[in-house]
Amino acid sequence: MQFVFPPSATVAVPVAASKNLFPVHRVYCVGRNYAEHAKEMSGNDREAPFFFMKPADAVLPVPAGTVGELRYPSMTQDLHHEIELVVAIGTGGKNIAAADASEHIWGYAIGLDMTRRDLQAEAKKAGRPWCTGKGFDQSAPLGPIYPVQATGQLHQAAIGLRVNGELRQQGNVAQLIWNVPETIEYLSQYFELQAVDLIFTGTPAGVAAVVPGDLMEATIDGLGELKLRVLPA
Repeated sequence: MQFVFPPSATVAVPVAASKNLFPVHRVYCVGRNYAEHAKEMSGNDREAPFFFMKPADAVLPVPAGTVGELRYPSMTQDLHHEIELVVAIGTGGKNIAAADASEHIWGYAIGLDMTRRDLQAEAKKAGRPWCTGKGFDQSAPLGPIYPVQATGQLHQAAIGLRVNGELRQQGNVAQLIWNVPETIEYLSQYFELQAVDLIFTGTPAGVAAVVPGDLMEATIDGLGELKLRVLPA
């Protein structure tokens, strides 16, 4: 087989305490999955889960012990942070029952669903897709993936984000409207999940803007810390 152009390099994320890398296939995201954030975004507490996607190459891997660098994206004046628990799929499947979902989880990571909020708001108002607001370059910073054998199933874990030392977001993954097994069950009805897919599970309340120079520090109990500096455009 001969390609017209060389294939793009595989996007891969470091595995915690290992030299191994986790290749990325698809990046799924769940919208409004914490009650207070749903209210913050004018949604209902328990509406059926809905999903959007980011390109795999929107992932910005941030190795442990480093400070990642995110260049402020073009076409926005309102870049928001959204800290999320990210689930790494290890065994694919379709129509997965929530009771069986844990068997499909390879690991967990800290992720940031960076959002051009002004573009997302314009898209919502016009009834258009969110791609320009959610799927831009480097819109999915991601810390190392921790194998589930090292963390156990994360049914409860404090989650929070500080900007320049100021607490912005705080909660617990136990507050998810649709928990991880339920999310996998719903998502796998729409898509056949594959090993090395990622699922961003939703963000607590407190999303807000960042500007060049800001330092974000995201934490989830058991998953270390993700640090990210916003650079000028």
